[in-house]
Amino acid sequence: MTEPPTSSKQNSRGSLPPWEVAELPEPLPFSVRNAFKIIGPGAIMLAASIGGGEWLSGPATVTKHGPGVLWIASVAIVLQLIFNLEGIRYTLYTGEPAISGIMRLKPGCRFWGGAYVLLTAMQLGVPALAPAAAVTVFGMMQNRVPIAPPSDDEWQDVAHAGAVEAEARLQERQVQAAVDFRFNLKITYGIIVVTLLILMFGGTIERMLEWASWFMIAYIFIFLTAVNLWFVPAKIWRTTLLGFVEFGNWPSGVEPLMMATFFATAGSGGIGNLTITNWIRDKGFGMGGVVGAIPSAVGAKQVHLSHVGKVFAITADNMRRWRIWWRYVVIDQVWLWALGCFLGMFLNVNLARAIIPQGTDLSKIGAGAFQAQYMAQHFWSALWILGLLNGFWILFSTQLGNTDVLVRTLTDTLWTASSRVRSWRGGSIARIYYSLLFVFTAWGLIAVHFGTAMTLFQYLGTMAGIVMSIAGVQLYFVNTRLLPPELQPSWWRKGALLLCSLAYGAMSIFAITNVVRKWFA
Repeated sequence: MTEPPTSSKQNSRGSLPPWEVAELPEPLPFSVRNAFKIIGPGAIMLAASIGGGEWLSGPATVTKHGPGVLWIASVAIVLQLIFNLEGIRYTLYTGEPAISGIMRLKPGCRFWGGAYVLLTAMQLGVPALAPAAAVTVFGMMQNRVPIAPPSDDEWQDVAHAGAVEAEARLQERQVQAAVDFRFNLKITYGIIVVTLLILMFGGTIERMLEWASWFMIAYIFIFLTAVNLWFVPAKIWRTTLLGFVEFGNWPSGVEPLMMATFFATAGSGGIGNLTITNWIRDKGFGMGGVVGAIPSAVGAKQVHLSHVGKVFAITADNMRRWRIWWRYVVIDQVWLWALGCFLGMFLNVNLARAIIPQGTDLSKIGAGAFQAQYMAQHFWSALWILGLLNGFWILFSTQLGNTDVLVRTLTDTLWTASSRVRSWRGGSIARIYYSLLFVFTAWGLIAVHFGTAMTLFQYLGTMAGIVMSIAGVQLYFVNTRLLPPELQPSWWRKGALLLCSLAYGAMSIFAITNVVRKWFA
């Protein structure tokens, strides 16, 4: 038997308190039936993932550069899967989220806690998916997409031609575009507020998110599968599938920022990959079952959350339990999240290729509105509403998940790192969570004015790549320095973590360098 570490040198890294010791909870006997009772964090993560890479950057990148770039999604999802599993490894042993493990590394919890508060706010502080979801609601209410304002080139063409009637039409269009923008902005406000309300109910926040995620995933995949079988020719299916394995295909004239965003958000990306460990803890996987969860504001039972984890001794019985828990983790992450990401990317891109002309710029149009409009005009008018509703669930699920990722990560980080925060307002973590949620809801109502959905999303993707490059190395040290030898990852998993960090760091530098060069050009 190997006892848990007891020395302050190994057990109090980063100025965090030593782990407590407890028995690893007994999981349900492994079976497919029990798996459906236990899994769930992967569903939340899938719902939060599918609106970014799969719905926005995936179709936009492939429509512009062809299906040969889909190998980038393959690499991204596999690297993120290994990243997720290694973060969960730490949480199964300690009951702490991965960021708590990172805070146990030098130079300490205050440094890394502050760093991740900053990185989280920088990546997810702007609600990039809310304006995109609002467009789908606008379409259902107005039976059309919002009118885009005239471009500078259009104004110049009219001025050179001296066409009075054409100039009048552009002015009329500009006025209508302004009206549509204000209406869409009101819908965006409503989506942000509805997100707040949903996160206030459900016993624990993880449970509420899980219920909502399963519903949204079911609608999304049923709809996408049906329309792909209905509309998309077999030839397109074949070439789309082959794109996932055309490794090394790099088209000429590629835009680095677009590719970096695609690479970072094909899957989850950045803080979202770390937050899977928070949901794993709140669901009660492994030692998460003995440390507690974040309760919701309405309908919650008395749920407490320890700010320090609990670990178990390495015994034959605990290792037997560990292996069962790990099998459930594999189902949750490999067969639910990763496979769902591949399938979501394939179905969205496959449909886009069948409907949207190659080379179309989707940065202002949006793949969802284009697809819904095309299917309604050429096949069945009801597909306008069904297509927009599908787009809404895809985008809203990501908006909902990203909001929780933002607030949950900040809450857990502050709760772990600061005794002052834990004693604030009676020591209730729910009060901290909801205080931050209200603050960022108010901030979101302002931040949506900073750019279009696509420009905001590209900023999110760039920051996600930076987070992945930093956290990959940190997880390597967490799992090799803080876990007992029996639970540490194999050599190839360690290598994959370092490769993940290197790949995302290189792609982020590539994109940022290109953007800076354009600024000074």
